[in-house]
Amino acid sequence: MNHGFLRIGFTLPDFVEGEADRMVALLDSGIGIMHIRKPGAALASFRALIQAIPERYHPRLRIHDHFELIEEFRLAGVHVNSRNPLPPDGCTSITRSCHSLQELSAPLPDGRMPEYQTLSPIFDSISKPGYSSRFDIDTLRPLIIGKNVVALGGITPDMFDVLEEAGFIGAAMLGSLWT
Repeated sequence: MNHGFLRIGFTLPDFVEGEADRMVALLDSGIGIMHIRKPGAALASFRALIQAIPERYHPRLRIHDHFELIEEFRLAGVHVNSRNPLPPDGCTSITRSCHSLQELSAPLPDGRMPEYQTLSPIFDSISKPGYSSRFDIDTLRPLIIGKNVVALGGITPDMFDVLEEAGFIGAAMLGSLWT
């Protein structure tokens, strides 16, 4: 199993020392796509982080903020969320955050469906104490099949087989990567 299973990393919300090097190491060790999520970060700081990552990795970076950078760098795409619900005009690679099963069925404002959607929290969060799971993993399969859903929240690599069996196309990790 896990042959086509997506392995996705999320950055911490705040900048950390050596972050670009750590992101490169994660991408080299099996993370397929790295999401840069820095709510409230200044454009210059966000840009500097991307510039600190060798250009060959840029097609594996997806951004949650400062969507204008998609044209400046050759990035994987944008990830829309409650802070930034609309993708930039002309952007063809869009993913989305969802926190309920109902959100998974709703199209983007232009009528398209995202490439994939994160659903969280699947398990109790590692990085956000008190952010508890709202889903029963054993009953999700028929509700998520065909919706390109990536599990997020409390994910560690030892859960990949269980998540794939439950119908997820991938898993996104934050806390287990950075703690």
